[in-house]
Amino acid sequence: MEVRGVQGSIHFDDGWITIVKKAFGERPVEHRISVRDVSGTTFKPATRLFHGYVQFLLPGALAAPEKKGLVLGGRPPQDDRNSLSIPYRSNDTAAKLVAAVEEARGRLGR
Repeated sequence: MEVRGVQGSIHFDDGWITIVKKAFGERPVEHRISVRDVSGTTFKPATRLFHGYVQFLLPGALAAPEKKGLVLGGRPPQDDRNSLSIPYRSNDTAAKLVAAVEEARGRLGR
């Protein structure tokens, strides 16, 4: 399962979440998280005017706060490895990915 985000993507397969981000003018950076390590998820759907985001919460780590302002308002910062901003057209796929991650967490007894 894959969600195309803003300057990146999220893949979920075989119990692993892979977040790939590509900042403008830089090489893509890949970050892998085992679903066993996820303590929660946050999904804020995008609107037609503003991007939303998917964020994976890990034990012992604070969730990255949402930035304030018109351009980045309501999203975690780009350098947060455990989240990805999503456009409006990715809302349905992102909701399905978050549901799949939560279902996998439930199977593992979390």
